[in-house]
Amino acid sequence: MNHDPQALFAAIGGPTTLWIGGSAVPAADGATMPTVDPATGQTLAEVAVAGPADVDAAVRAARRACTDGPWTSLDPTERRRLLLRFASLVEAHADELALLETLESGKPIHDTSTIDLPETVACLRWHAEMADKWHDQVAPSGPGTVAMIVREPIGVVGAVLPWNYPLMMAAWKIGPALATGNALVLKPAEETSMSTLRLGELASEAGIPDGVLNIVSGPGEITGRALGEHPDVDCVAFTGSTDVGRMFLRYSADSNLKRVLLECGGKSPMVVMPDAEDLDAVAAAACEAIVWNAGQNCSANSRLLVHRSLADDLLSRMDEVLHEWVVGDPLDPETRVGAIISEAQLERMLGYVERAVAGGAVLRRGGRRLREASGGWFMEPTVFDEVAPDDELARDEVFGPILAVTRFDHADEAIALANATPYGLHASVFTSNVRTAHLAAARLRAGTVSVNSYSEGNAATPFGGYGLSGFGGRDNGLASHEQYTETKTVWLDLGAS
Repeated sequence: MNHDPQALFAAIGGPTTLWIGGSAVPAADGATMPTVDPATGQTLAEVAVAGPADVDAAVRAARRACTDGPWTSLDPTERRRLLLRFASLVEAHADELALLETLESGKPIHDTSTIDLPETVACLRWHAEMADKWHDQVAPSGPGTVAMIVREPIGVVGAVLPWNYPLMMAAWKIGPALATGNALVLKPAEETSMSTLRLGELASEAGIPDGVLNIVSGPGEITGRALGEHPDVDCVAFTGSTDVGRMFLRYSADSNLKRVLLECGGKSPMVVMPDAEDLDAVAAAACEAIVWNAGQNCSANSRLLVHRSLADDLLSRMDEVLHEWVVGDPLDPETRVGAIISEAQLERMLGYVERAVAGGAVLRRGGRRLREASGGWFMEPTVFDEVAPDDELARDEVFGPILAVTRFDHADEAIALANATPYGLHASVFTSNVRTAHLAAARLRAGTVSVNSYSEGNAATPFGGYGLSGFGGRDNGLASHEQYTETKTVWLDLGAS
């Protein structure tokens, strides 16, 4: 593969304009923003910035698709057919989309091509298949009446995406929102716009009516705020930081009390009980959980809570595993750890390392910036041992490849440490005892608990969190379809018999 990012981008091109009402359009005021390759620090292109007028145009297009267009009233079987065709077009363009995503996000091409794109397609297909399998209900109401409980599309949905999994997170919103008959205004993260903008073109090519899927790029403080405050948006689904999630609740309160669905941050624990078996497998899972996507993952197990009797052995095995996680050029298929999304994010991580060392935590490995000559932003996988439970490394969502290891002496202590966080997105527990597994899963306050693995589940299982990790809804599974609908009771009086 050609390792010149600019040459590759020039060869494939990339959408840089907004997608509104079935057409590619520039921002009304001509505003643009740079999109940057994190592996080189070089600008790839200038992408349109949607201001309030552009967001309003997108919302109006979506409203027309809901009220005047065919999408909401379309036979669900036909919606399924069009969404499946859309998924197939995404699959057909997977190489192009994977490359765009790697160039903008710094993720390894190995991940975008073998994980992100296949999972994006699978997610779209799963939700498409559910479009004509959603059943309403008839409630018991006695003779002379019929009580129907029906689900109707909520209307215009705004979705605001993060930069760490651009296309996968887009699929998590597009799939259930469109399958249930809504129209969507999607805002990608400002750092990773182009692969998502390409979805608008593919949706149109698939035959999805104009206005059903609109995509508006731009920064959160401009484009995201305009979407959150818009009085004709019925629901906003947001994935990102907890601080920004709070803003969308305020936007809703200050506008039309639109429904808000939040999937926010995490500080997820991996608990290794004293009876855990196959420490090689535990070591592999622990490394994957903190280093995958350079630790830029809301459900990363960034806290390793390990029984004192196993700690030294497990950490030694992890040292060996981490040698396999090669940090390098994201366009090299051998690279397993790519770039950090921005220089500011890298500097933030290095600040955590500096303060942790000064505070007495034991730096077992890593802690350095790598590949500085490339002009990009790379971080060495880092492990700190003997991290105190009240240290910032054990409390804050660092969002990078930095693991905080804390040792415990008994199971109750481990569960208490795991739950000593305002977040509750994900947790893992390793044990060979099924009773311990069930009791730990019941006591861990997290939206997903994986046993003897690091896993978020699949398209059929809901994903979301407790506390500061989530509010109002879940991605994936049937729960994600329900949250994009309104419940209506139809009470039919049949008259006297």
